[in-house]
Amino acid sequence: MNKLLKIVSMFAVIALVATSVMAAEGGNPRKGKHLYKKTCKTCHGPDGDGGELTPMSKTQAQWDRFFKKGKHDAAAWGDLSEKDLKDVQQFLYDHAADSPQPQTCG
Repeated sequence: MNKLLKIVSMFAVIALVATSVMAAEGGNPRKGKHLYKKTCKTCHGPDGDGGELTPMSKTQAQWDRFFKKGKHDAAAWGDLSEKDLKDVQQFLYDHAADSPQPQTCG
């Protein structure tokens, strides 16, 4: 019985990790990078009024919470569609501080 409990616990952990990795899936990170540079860097670049912000500024979980809670003023997104926002989220998530490929968006 103890062995069965360990196996079930192991699968629960694997499922939890897989779910957290898939949290931002569905977007196109290449398009997201382009949209981020075009739309977001105007305010969040080195000379912007919104303070510099790069994918590495947050962890994957923090980016997910940011988009889930709608922490950004809708007007700041400009003409970005829901699909565009998903692409930006995917780019930020894929290159977050704790991702396998952290990036600054140079």
